[in-house]
Amino acid sequence: MNLLAAVTIPDVAIFVLSAALSLAGAVGILVVKNPVHAALSLVMTLFGIAVAFIELQADFLAAVQIIVYAGAIVVLFLFVIMFLGVDKREDLSVEPIVGQRPTAAVLVLGLMASIIALGFIGHFEVGPQAQTAELTGAAGNVADLGRAVFTTYLFAFEATAGLLVIAVIGAVVLARKPDAPKAAALVEEGGQ
Repeated sequence: MNLLAAVTIPDVAIFVLSAALSLAGAVGILVVKNPVHAALSLVMTLFGIAVAFIELQADFLAAVQIIVYAGAIVVLFLFVIMFLGVDKREDLSVEPIVGQRPTAAVLVLGLMASIIALGFIGHFEVGPQAQTAELTGAAGNVADLGRAVFTTYLFAFEATAGLLVIAVIGAVVLARKPDAPKAAALVEEGGQ
């Protein structure tokens, strides 16, 4: 079957629109200085990916993309950003950990070299490596997925939720500053 014969003009237009939306949001994340605006750019990127999923007729993945990622995860990001305080200005010329920028540059270059090496090893071939199995029951993939998440993989699902809650609590504790009068009173009491 010729794949180019199956492509229609609306398919191409929707793909170009979703790709442009995703790229504009990704560039917005990198360019804007305000963290709240960066989170909103992330929502735009995730929405563009959801449109691409809809074009691929993966409606469940599109719904998960919007509800879970653009909804819950970005709200979590905004929650943490607000607790950390967006009005703080930091001096980026001062490195809190000496040598972190050269180390990051070496790690990024190593990762890029690894990806290129894997491409050469695999001869830059893309496509499915395996076939999916047929549906086993009348319920469909969504019911099977729900059953697996809430039975077989329940512990991993709950552990992930717990880790997210712990991360938010940790961010709040780290961002919280002691009150100056209380801290001074504790120092005075300790000295007496």
